[in-house]
Amino acid sequence: MLALARLVVIGFVVLSVLYVVLSLWSRSVRRRKLLRQWEEAGRPGDRERFVEEGLAEYDDSIRRKLILGVYVVPVCIVVAIIYFTNFH
Repeated sequence: MLALARLVVIGFVVLSVLYVVLSLWSRSVRRRKLLRQWEEAGRPGDRERFVEEGLAEYDDSIRRKLILGVYVVPVCIVVAIIYFTNFH
């Protein structure tokens, strides 16, 4: 039982670090694309406002929600491995 608790705690910490890194990376990529888009559009209006509006749209996008799969997919894989190892 102690081994399972250790697996859960360490797994949660590792997956949380991975989630934060992926979220920050994805947001920075989106920010760079918005800055490039602003430049190509002929610099319409305030740059920071353009980027903030674009990032607000990104916050509501499906891509951001898909990053939560970092928690779901590994847990499903571990559960499947445990199931097939013990019950088949």
